[in-house]
Amino acid sequence: MKKIVILGAGCAGSMVANKLRKLLNRDEWAITIIDKDDKHIYQPGLLFIPFGIYTAEDVVRSRSEFIPKGVTFVVDEIVAIDTDKQRVETTAGSYDYDKIIVCTGVSLAPEEVPGLMEGWQKTAFDFYTLEGAVNLSRAIREFKSGKLILNIAEFPFKCPVAPLEFVYLADAYFTERGLRDQVEIRLVTPLPGAFTKPKASAFFSQLMEQKNIKTTANYDLVEVDCTNKKIISAGGEELEFDLLVSIPPNVGARYLVKSGVAMDEIGYVKTNNHTLKAEDFENMYVLGDTTTLPTSKAGSVAHFSAEIMVENFMREINGEPLRADFDGHANCFIETGFDKAALIDFNYKYEPLPGKFPLPGLGPFSLLGESKANHWGKMMFKWVYWNKLVSGEEMPLEAQMSLAGKVQD
Repeated sequence: MKKIVILGAGCAGSMVANKLRKLLNRDEWAITIIDKDDKHIYQPGLLFIPFGIYTAEDVVRSRSEFIPKGVTFVVDEIVAIDTDKQRVETTAGSYDYDKIIVCTGVSLAPEEVPGLMEGWQKTAFDFYTLEGAVNLSRAIREFKSGKLILNIAEFPFKCPVAPLEFVYLADAYFTERGLRDQVEIRLVTPLPGAFTKPKASAFFSQLMEQKNIKTTANYDLVEVDCTNKKIISAGGEELEFDLLVSIPPNVGARYLVKSGVAMDEIGYVKTNNHTLKAEDFENMYVLGDTTTLPTSKAGSVAHFSAEIMVENFMREINGEPLRADFDGHANCFIETGFDKAALIDFNYKYEPLPGKFPLPGLGPFSLLGESKANHWGKMMFKWVYWNKLVSGEEMPLEAQMSLAGKVQD
C-alpha cells in the first residue's frame, strides 16, 4: 500500500485530506495527517475577538471533527523530514511516505523585532493567535484614550487585509462607546499604501481618511521601545503609542529549515506558482501559507489552490502531465465597521477592481464597495468554513436560508 503524509491539519491540510480520501482507493492509498494538537482555530474569527463580536469558544473546534474516516490523525510534534528516505520524524515515532503534502502554515516571530518581547502581551499585542486576541480584547476594553498604533513589521504576512479590518473595526468600536474623539488610530505599514494593489489601496486609503484613521506608509521598523512606548524606524522616525497592536514577522515551521526543506531561514517552501508542486522535491506538494506563491497568504488561496493541487496529484499518480492551472485566485471580505464590509477578488494577473461578484442565492456582492450584504457574506463564511470548505460537507439548509435572508435584507 502506498502512503501519503500530510503535515498540518489546519485549513489547507484538512481540505486536501477530505478531497483525496474521496478520490483514492482505500486499499491502495493510506493517508496520515499530523499536527501538534487537536485544536482547529478558525483564524478569520480571531479578528472579531478583541471587539467582543466572537469569543474564543466561537472559533475553536476539534481537528478530529474535520478529519474523514479512513484518514489516520496523529497528534504529535514533528521534528524533522528526511526527504532522501522519505520519512517524517516526530517526537514519538516516524512515518514513511510515498507522497508528502506540506501544509504547515506560518507563525508569529515577535522575538525577531528588537525590544518587542519586553512588552509582548503587556503593552504590545497581536490578534493572529488565540492567546493574543483574547489578551487584546481585555486591553481594548480598558483603553479609554490615547494613541493606538497597528504596526506591520514586514511583508509578507498572512491575511494582508486583516490590519485594515482591525483599524476600521476599532474606529466603529470606539465610536459606539463614545470614545472616538479621545482615541487616535494609526496604521503603520512598510507598504507604500494601505494595500498591495493600487486601485484597492486607493479605495481603502479613502476609507481611512473618511474615518480619520491616520496612515504612516513606507515605515521600515527596526525597534520597539516598550518602556518608553514608541516604535522606531530605520530612518530614525519615532512614533509614540499607548497601545500597540503588532504584526511581527511571519515564519515557517522551524523543522522545515533544519531539514533543508525550506528555501531559507524564513521557512517557506519553494513552490511552483501554478502546479503547487514543490520545486526542489519530487514527491512533495505544498499548500497554504508556507508556500512561496506570490499572492495573499489567506484561506481563500488555500481553498482555490487545493482544487488544482488535488487535480494535479491525481494526474501525477495516473501518469498524466501536470496542469499549470492555478492563477493566484484570491478573494476576501474586508470588514469596514458599522455592519458593513467590502469585497476584493484578484489573481496573479488582475488586481481588484469595482464590479459585482455573483453567488447564487446570496449575491451578487459588491466589489471594492461597502455594503451590509458584504458584511453578512463575511459572517456567513464561518458557516461555510466549518461545514463545507474544511470538512467537505454541505452547509445545513436552515443555515443557508437564514444567512441568505440576512444578506438580502
